Amino acid sequence: MAGGSGLSGADVELVRRAVDAGDPLPGTRGFAGRLPDGRLVRDVLGRVPLFSEADDATAWSHDPTDLDAPDPVPAGHARVPASDASDGAARDERLWNLPDPPPVDDRREAVAAVRTAVDASLSDAPADGTVVAFSGGVDSALVAAALDRPCYVAGFPESHDVTAAREAAAMLDCDLTVVELDHDAVERAVPAVARATGRTNAMDVEIALPLFLIAERVAADGHDRLAVGQGADELFGGYDKVARADHRVAADTVRGAARETVRSLAEQLPRDALAVRAGGVEPVAPLLDDRVVAAALRLPGELLVSECGERKWALRLAAREFVPDRVAFREKKAVQYGSLVARELDRLARQAGFKRRRDDHVTSYVESRVGAERASRG
Repeated sequence: MAGGSGLSGADVELVRRAVDAGDPLPGTRGFAGRLPDGRLVRDVLGRVPLFSEADDATAWSHDPTDLDAPDPVPAGHARVPASDASDGAARDERLWNLPDPPPVDDRREAVAAVRTAVDASLSDAPADGTVVAFSGGVDSALVAAALDRPCYVAGFPESHDVTAAREAAAMLDCDLTVVELDHDAVERAVPAVARATGRTNAMDVEIALPLFLIAERVAADGHDRLAVGQGADELFGGYDKVARADHRVAADTVRGAARETVRSLAEQLPRDALAVRAGGVEPVAPLLDDRVVAAALRLPGELLVSECGERKWALRLAAREFVPDRVAFREKKAVQYGSLVARELDRLARQAGFKRRRDDHVTSYVESRVGAERASRG
């Protein structure tokens, strides 16, 4: 939509009211696009990708490959084109800040609020034409149980994710398709994922690649949308660095560390959305609904990480109403490790001559593949 008009993810009037009221969570699952006054806007968590040309804010798109020099609009900001700015220079203006409400004192009340928000969001999620990216963990299991739609998992045959997904699918009685990965599939997907996301660093490619391959299979099977559990780890304290509040975060409390990871969503979510779209379907992220976000931001530290060190504690307690305990309290690995994609990319990089002793050898491998693809295109 380079140079076009309109918003994705929300009604124009709703967004205009949110701008006027300074409301960062007006009841959407994220939005981005152009307002009638010419400003480009993106929601406070950056759930919908939005880019403009670096030297021309009137040329914009949700897809960076549409632009020559894509520059992301920051989450929670409006980008004012130079032609509309009083000083004749394009600029970014902050519209919304992430809310920072006090924690709820009553633990039962806090968990009930999470349960109500998750239930409401999942009830509103579109089911027709939608299937679920399923790893067997609590996040994707909640989505799968609510939508009652076919599920897909990607991984090497011996991977943790495939095993966990099969076990959880049996407990939920859901139809599971395993997208079995191999050397050739991963090698083929590397330049496609890097091109779609505009990223070549190892971590981003490792995370996005399984989503891309699932989306390809989902599209080939005739479905339109892929529901994902993205956002739950950030919102509900799913990371080890949050549980420890260690040197990997600036904060010295669990709640403060969780808030840091929530702010990181603006960088992560466009990667995932662009990977899914490149595979041929639209992403749906029910756990990133404003109602769920609002409930998560009010959790005290002990409901993010329990006294025994259990992460995502409030979400797991809330999930017991929807999925079996064995699923609600199941631990899972990050997708790049659970699918064994990180292992395979390491192997591909070394086979291509990029040694582990070299700094970030997998990123160097990805960059070489992107460069070779560009050269082959002329």
